[in-house]
Amino acid sequence: MSSSYTKGLHELGNGIYAYMLPDGSWGWSNAGLITSDGASMLVDTLLTLKLTDEMIATMRRSIPATSSFDTLVNSHADADHTWGNQLIEGAQIIATRSCAEDIPKLTPEDVVKMWSDAPELGLRARYAQQIFAPFDLSGIKLTMPTKTFDGKLSMQVGEKAVDLYELGPAHTRGDLVVHVPGDRVVYVADLMFVGGHPAVWAGPLQNWVDALNRIIDLDADIVVPGHGPVTDNDGVRRLRDYLLYVDSEGKRFHAEGLSAWEAALAIDLSDYEGWNCEERIVLAMDTVYRDVEDNLGPRDQLATWEDMGRYFDLKGWLR
Repeated sequence: MSSSYTKGLHELGNGIYAYMLPDGSWGWSNAGLITSDGASMLVDTLLTLKLTDEMIATMRRSIPATSSFDTLVNSHADADHTWGNQLIEGAQIIATRSCAEDIPKLTPEDVVKMWSDAPELGLRARYAQQIFAPFDLSGIKLTMPTKTFDGKLSMQVGEKAVDLYELGPAHTRGDLVVHVPGDRVVYVADLMFVGGHPAVWAGPLQNWVDALNRIIDLDADIVVPGHGPVTDNDGVRRLRDYLLYVDSEGKRFHAEGLSAWEAALAIDLSDYEGWNCEERIVLAMDTVYRDVEDNLGPRDQLATWEDMGRYFDLKGWLR
């Protein structure tokens, strides 16, 4: 198994690959590839057409099975895992039913709007401009899954048995993992952020902890995250411990009368120094508080982005 975390295609053994985009922060995501007997399954596309096209070209230079893709799996609805779908022509696109429902809820135009008219929109716009500055979102056409499922879906890729398990809601409502039991590999997408604070769009955090326990129970040797370097079950346990800690501290702060914003500033994150996207603690605390208050419905997305921008600015990271 390749242990390096560099941009590009990494062979993990026996026709199994990870395509990685360091540094794993906003928009820089991983994808996966499973090949066998001339068949291929792509796990996720990337945020932009340029990034996805570059990934496809890299695969096709060395892997004949990728001259066309039989199947594309979308692990969840986030843009950095679905917005390149239109380039995977002719493939069956598989996702959970909840993922398919959520894909249309965010468009490239929505993201551009977040950073437009910066003086009027304030910190949210400046923050969005900064984190999305490297990406060209032009030309993207939302391309929907053609097959959905709930629970579990078992498939074949050539001679390989592949199992898809729905483990959301956690990161998002429609999270799934792709397990290749014969090769002891599991693609877990954004149920795993390695070296970065996770984005808790759905929750509750206990659901995410349960999902990570399910991943551990699969007993894979190789765990391919949605962001960050390839890991193993020790890495899964590290994120699980983080989520348990944040959930416990958030509930304690709530009981003490702090607001979610005050809790995000108060929590001690020194054990996770060096993890990127620390401002996502605002998102996590908001989720914990809404869970405690039995209010885990749709959140005010613009207000959440404004608060993450405020945290980012407070730390002196906003240019």
